[in-house]
Amino acid sequence: MADLLTLDLFADAPDTRHAAYRAALHAWFAQARRDGLLRQGSSIEVYEHMWMALADWAVAQGRPLDELTPDDFDAYLASRGGRAALTPRYAWRLLRLAERVLAHHATRRHQAANEAPALALRRRPALRFANAAHNDAPPEHLRPDEASRLVRHLAVRPRADLPWQALRNRTGVALMLGAGLTPGELRALSTSDVRLPRAGSGTPCRLQVPASASTPARETPVAPWATRLLRRWLEQREALAIPGPMLLPSTRSSGKPWGKVAQYNATAAVLAEAGLADVTGGSFRLRHTFALRQLRRGTAEHEVARWLGVSDPAVMARYRGVLAAPR
Repeated sequence: MADLLTLDLFADAPDTRHAAYRAALHAWFAQARRDGLLRQGSSIEVYEHMWMALADWAVAQGRPLDELTPDDFDAYLASRGGRAALTPRYAWRLLRLAERVLAHHATRRHQAANEAPALALRRRPALRFANAAHNDAPPEHLRPDEASRLVRHLAVRPRADLPWQALRNRTGVALMLGAGLTPGELRALSTSDVRLPRAGSGTPCRLQVPASASTPARETPVAPWATRLLRRWLEQREALAIPGPMLLPSTRSSGKPWGKVAQYNATAAVLAEAGLADVTGGSFRLRHTFALRQLRRGTAEHEVARWLGVSDPAVMARYRGVLAAPR
């Protein structure tokens, strides 16, 4: 594929402008694959179709890649009328895709990112939250008062005579609520995935979360209150000489991985102990609560997405929908 700088020499040729659009998309594809953010062939096919339809229109209008404006995106969306009209969700995905491709294109050229897609989205309220809570069921999560109650319950130093299973169960809940892990990620963690800092150093504990079928490998911080519980569990685990590498094993003697049903039931039991009336909804709502708590505290959305291992913009849009909804 020709270098993008070479393509600029022929910026007035429609076929070269078309090639520039394709090159920018494929360069973004390559970076997204390296970052582990784009792995499904079906997603790549959809993105290519969306982007090249925009490219066909832009070239026909004489609009080079580097000169796209918010008015251009408005005009393109307006051109898709009748049977070719785009749904709000499709239009939202297109603008977010354009935002990412143009940002990557600018980074490669050491230029400021073209914010035209973001500006076009910002002035279209009907599209801005096309994937938000009023279109999809909001993610199940704990109310702020429920989350605070659970944190207070978990933050109390465990009794010395607390059964090891109970301490394991509390630690598991703490890592989902305090680090945003999925239940599957929690059960797959090994002791070598824990990065505990020196006590009193002020450095947060971090987890090296292995890649799964739905998320890439990543590093995520652990809340201080959850870190204290994790330290206590690691001390107990070492004192019991539990074999195997699993951080939260199913049995003391075998060290085998924790089962899905057993972990779900253990989570429900911890929630009940904390005085939460409704213990249904699954362990995933602890992860969703972690994300919402971080966003409410002002943590940047892209940072929360990185901690969660999320690459689909629709996921973060659902969280935004929850935060924007009346309380």
